[in-house]
Order: sequence, then structure tokens, then C-alpha cells
Amino acid sequence: MKWMHLTVELVTGFVLLFLVVKVAGKKLIHQISPFTFISALVLGELLGNALYDDHVHLWYIIYSISLWGALLLLVEYMNQKWLSFRRFSEGKPTALIRNGVIDYEALKKSRMTLNQLQSLLRQSETFSLREVAYCYLEANGSISVLKKSKYQKTTREDFQLPPQSVYVPITLIRDGKLLTDELRELGKDEEWLQRELRAYGVTSYQEVLIAEWLEGDGLFVQTYS
Repeated sequence: MKWMHLTVELVTGFVLLFLVVKVAGKKLIHQISPFTFISALVLGELLGNALYDDHVHLWYIIYSISLWGALLLLVEYMNQKWLSFRRFSEGKPTALIRNGVIDYEALKKSRMTLNQLQSLLRQSETFSLREVAYCYLEANGSISVLKKSKYQKTTREDFQLPPQSVYVPITLIRDGKLLTDELRELGKDEEWLQRELRAYGVTSYQEVLIAEWLEGDGLFVQTYS
């Protein structure tokens, strides 16, 4: 009898979840916003907790998932009906880099560090900050990158050019702090770096938000100001 009861609950929960996902749309699966991410978690928890609690009846599963699905539909309707509510519930992209310059205040407001920004850029096949014209932090935590025109994708085969060596950029200063291990890996010393920084009018590491070296392209420096 217990097996039969569990089977009925599982089948009912499966059908209800299937219907909610079909009705709520693909946004629930792709988790486009923080709200849809949390909604998907709660939906799974409602069913999971109900199935493994002996005191919960079938009608509780039906009621809880149906009510949650109805609330999701209500929010979707309000998003489509009122732009102001959509801005409140879904948020809007944040420009972290504008015209090739990191917006440090936007970075702080987004509670993101330079390390995290560089990591997300590498996942977007962008290994150097100097390549980026614009970078937006989307509502779901991903980033959208528009590269500067000279760094946009082309293939050397398009121009029938011979292959060249590829180099990885090395960050030498981050958040005003010198990264000595990276400088040593580059085979340079502080005297050389200070000489390079003076060409940018920089006299102290503390003035530098980020500085990176790329073989063949030289030093890229952005200060806090």
C-alpha cells in the first residue's frame, strides 16, 4: 500500500512539474533572472519535501505545486503588462566596462572583484582586458562582451597569413597591489615595471586598478582615476 501511495505521488508530482515548466516557459529552465533561479529551486523543494514526508497527503502536493505555478504565471503576466514591474523583478544589465575603461564603481556595486571579472571574461574567450570595448553583467550573473574592432574574430586563413605564436596576458598589478610572482614569471623586475608605469604618468602602484602585460602588445594600464 505504501509503494502504491508513493507511486501515485511521484506520477502526480511529475505531471504537475511537467505542466508548470511547459506553462511557465523556458525562462524557468534557463534561469534568466535571480527570481527564476529561486523559483526553480523552490519548485523542486516543494515536491521533494512532500514526497519524503509521511504526513503529507497527495492533495498537499497538488495544491502547493499548482499554487506556486499560478504565482509564477501571475509574475510573468505582470512582467509583460507593466514595464516598471519588469525592471523591478528582472533588473537590468550593468555596464562594467565602457569604451574600454573599467567602471570601478559599477564593479563595487555589483560586489564583483577584478579576479571574478577576469575569470568571466576568460570563459567568454577574452583573455585580455585590452580587447574589451563594452562588458555588461546580465541579470543572471553572466556577462556579455563586445570586443574592440581589431580584436573581433577573424581567421588567418581568411587573409592567407601564416600562423603566429599565441601569448597569454599576465596581470602584474591588481587593486593597487603588485603581483610579484607574476612579475617574476615574466622575467622582469620592479625597476623595469616602474619605468613602464612612468610612461603612463603613474608613480605608485596604489594608483593602478589593473596592469597587464601581453607579449607583442606591451603593457596595458588603467588607474583608479
